[in-house]
Amino acid sequence: MYRIGVDVGGTNTDAALLDTRSLSSPWRGILATCKAPTTSDVTTGIKQAVEGVLQKSNISRGDVVSMAVGTTQFVNAVVEADAARLRKVAVVRLCGPFTREVAPFTDIPIALRQIIGGPTFYLNGGFDIDGREILPLDDNQIKNSAEAVVSAGITQVAIIGVFSALDHSGRHEERCAALMSQHAPTLSVTCSHRIGGPGFLERENATILNASVRPLANQIIRGFLHAMHQLRLTCPLFVTQNDGTLTDEATAALFPIKAFASGPTNSLTGAAFLAGMETGRSRTTTIPSEAEKQVLVVDIGGTTTDVCALLPSGFPRQAPNYVKIAGVRTAFSMPEVASVGLGGGSHIHGDSHSIDVGPDSVGHRLTVDALAFGGDILTATDIFVAAGGVVKDSLRVPKVAPSVLAGARKQISNMLQQVIEEMKVSAAPIIVLLVGGGSIIQMDGLDGVEFIRPPHHDSANAIGAVIAKVAGEVDYIEILDGKIEDDVIRGAEKEAIMTAIKNGADPDDVKVLELERIPLQYVTNKATRIRAKAAGRLLYTQSSETATNILYPQQEFSLEIEDRHQQSHTETENQITSPKLETLVTPSLGIDINSYHPEVKEGVWYVSAVDLEFISFGTGILGTGGGGPSYLEYLACLKHLRSGSGKMRIISLKALKDSDLCVFGSWFGAPSVSGERIAAGTEIFAAIDVLNKILGHATFNGIVASEIGGGNGLSPFPTGVHYDIPVIDADLMGRAFPTIEHVTPHVYGYSAAPCALADAKGNASCVMSAESNARVESLLRSACIELGLNAAVATRPLSGAVMKQYAIQNTLSQAWYLGRALYQAGKTKTDVVEKIFEVCPGKLLYTGKIIDVKRDVSRGYTVGRCVIRSLAADEKKETSLLETVEEYRDLIVPFQNEYLYAAYVDRDDHTKTTDVICTVPDLISILGSHGVALGSQELKYGLNVKVIGIPAHPLWTTERALRIGGPKGFGLNMDWISLGEYQEPRSVIEEFNIITG
Repeated sequence: MYRIGVDVGGTNTDAALLDTRSLSSPWRGILATCKAPTTSDVTTGIKQAVEGVLQKSNISRGDVVSMAVGTTQFVNAVVEADAARLRKVAVVRLCGPFTREVAPFTDIPIALRQIIGGPTFYLNGGFDIDGREILPLDDNQIKNSAEAVVSAGITQVAIIGVFSALDHSGRHEERCAALMSQHAPTLSVTCSHRIGGPGFLERENATILNASVRPLANQIIRGFLHAMHQLRLTCPLFVTQNDGTLTDEATAALFPIKAFASGPTNSLTGAAFLAGMETGRSRTTTIPSEAEKQVLVVDIGGTTTDVCALLPSGFPRQAPNYVKIAGVRTAFSMPEVASVGLGGGSHIHGDSHSIDVGPDSVGHRLTVDALAFGGDILTATDIFVAAGGVVKDSLRVPKVAPSVLAGARKQISNMLQQVIEEMKVSAAPIIVLLVGGGSIIQMDGLDGVEFIRPPHHDSANAIGAVIAKVAGEVDYIEILDGKIEDDVIRGAEKEAIMTAIKNGADPDDVKVLELERIPLQYVTNKATRIRAKAAGRLLYTQSSETATNILYPQQEFSLEIEDRHQQSHTETENQITSPKLETLVTPSLGIDINSYHPEVKEGVWYVSAVDLEFISFGTGILGTGGGGPSYLEYLACLKHLRSGSGKMRIISLKALKDSDLCVFGSWFGAPSVSGERIAAGTEIFAAIDVLNKILGHATFNGIVASEIGGGNGLSPFPTGVHYDIPVIDADLMGRAFPTIEHVTPHVYGYSAAPCALADAKGNASCVMSAESNARVESLLRSACIELGLNAAVATRPLSGAVMKQYAIQNTLSQAWYLGRALYQAGKTKTDVVEKIFEVCPGKLLYTGKIIDVKRDVSRGYTVGRCVIRSLAADEKKETSLLETVEEYRDLIVPFQNEYLYAAYVDRDDHTKTTDVICTVPDLISILGSHGVALGSQELKYGLNVKVIGIPAHPLWTTERALRIGGPKGFGLNMDWISLGEYQEPRSVIEEFNIITG
């Protein structure tokens, strides 16, 4: 029995033919491989490559049991924002009164949004975190929406229900889809729970992209089928997916987004198979097990090098959190890929004193433009030939100066070393499986790296397609309260196995490969996200009866596609400077950051979109792991900024009169809920109105953030626009803390009551008085649970005199300077921590890689700890001037939503704390890629991080405050260890103020 694998790349189309009866042979059952140019129509390149392997092997076409194809053509249409290949999408949200604060298409790049953006419908439906319906579906609403979509001339619909991951039986999304199809049979509907897990906006974006690409996917797959028809192949067609598994062609046509990034995965799984490491353990005695060494696949093409990590399961390591496709934040399974502009066609620049390699490349013109082929451009391939290598069809040995030859080889090695170090997860030695047509340019050894170039390395992508397995995956939220957790986990595993078998896996070979449980923050019903994945080899069935039910086209098929010779498989990792990726949510792209000045006149700071962008990143750092996500609140702020006609403004704390009245309104509940049940945007206003009605306040003079950390640091801005009052450049924590008790006036004796809690459905609850602020917190939290664990709270307004005594001033300015520092570091390629400490003095506590994360839920909080291991000197991309000696101890950072302390622990026993180096109330922030702060819910094994500490405001260092905000306030048996002297943040208003009178 024979299987064919095909990978359609931007430059070449590769095919491989495999004998499934000889997989354990030294030649791994590979009968033939063939490479053909990718052609502008969808069929010719495939036909040439497949015909090549059939002729080389001389097998009977009737003995071919399957053909699997991997392609970048689905994602190309999105990356290129190609109006000819994308369709407009109508969005149906099942949300009741919620989610209106952030509309669909909000953060999709402008060029793409103009092509795919359709009407939006907010309908009854959706669920709360406890499984209750927000509102029942309304059949008339659905009927009217379907008719409106048809009237608009749109055929593609994306349905997104709040907490659809809880809706295991499809009561809402699937029912809505069925009703829409019943009322308008021409509609093609995509349901979001089939696309991604929790995270409303990211899942919605992915669903929209999938819906827009579906007509193209159907055409392309019909083209594949037409090629098979012309090749006289009657076997089933499969398409490879992002995670290295197969799906049948009908499912691929429905969910093309799941095949967007299959190229790098095909190369990885193909390389592992060729080296005998597809199960995470070598079949030879010369390659150690993956447990002893980490395995990376380095795929060097003509323009780029892609690096993936191989897990013990034989599948690629998946990207953490969200991934961006063509500038769009999405949430679905994608391999983690690190890329660098290095390939066989990379230009060699410079002279004997300084050599640069790439990122520009001759691409598919290598055999025309390179010196070795008679051209006039010095490329990386020419360096290989000049060093004594042999390339087929080359015409001459380029004359390259010895210094240039040595410099280029050194630079190639340095670039590979850096990208390999980026993907390492430990200090253990590395096995690199070197594949791709450009892999010849790697000529020199690297420290701690063992290179293996397997046979057929230049066709690893096609071989990955031919040996791909069939998977089944479940990803949903389960409420564990009152249930036996082990039974729920076993049920998820069984469901994943049955799904794999249903998808075509051999029942005798299916195994559970991955299992993950993630408790949701602040939730008291033990709501937990559960992911289980099972996979097994394809169950071979043969004959035309098993072939597709998508009909072959009767006429000659042709689908023109743009020649993308310089596009790598990983163009999902986009250059954000592309004009097509211009977006309303990244206003800083169009400015010179170093010369940008905020608008401050007569002591009033008029906030711009750029200011909000900077502040949003700064509040992440000050969030110390908690405070809720800043991104959604940032989008809400942009909406109100653009509708506010100059009303969004900031004044200094000093500008308040003692008699002025300040209000406080913030989000209260679980960040894991706010990221899914997006706010209506009216909740904070409702809470403030209810409270002021009770207290009899007709007017007030300013609003102050209860905490500067995370999304709540931005929440005053929409409120300021709504009431046309200024936001005060201050907050009441100087960071993020988990409870109302931690608001500084409350710490020093002021009561939070009277206070009000409100949601978007007209519900409001008031606490008129309580014995303590701790009791206020517990009463509010009980009401919040009833309201779905996401509401708005307004506490008792306070006077300007109290604010001047207990507010921490200039913290919005501090967030602005921190955010600007991140962007400046990125622009100038300087160390981000050094830039941060230029504007906010602190201490670099540790640099390393996360090697362990544990989480649980206690009293509604996410509690746990992460362990970080230091990077060796040769693992670091750059060395900071702030780092002193290499650290041989691990660092442990426990958290209760926010990070509590940082301590050295014994590398062999993490229960043995050797030295506590920072504790609350000082700020601990864990920075990930480009200095962006990571919330405690975002910590993940393998991430490279830097841990920084920032001294707390003196209001937190008194004996009274330490009882609440110090270690003992969190039940820790340790004393506060001062990180250093607090320095008041600079004031944007004072630095940039313009006096016109």
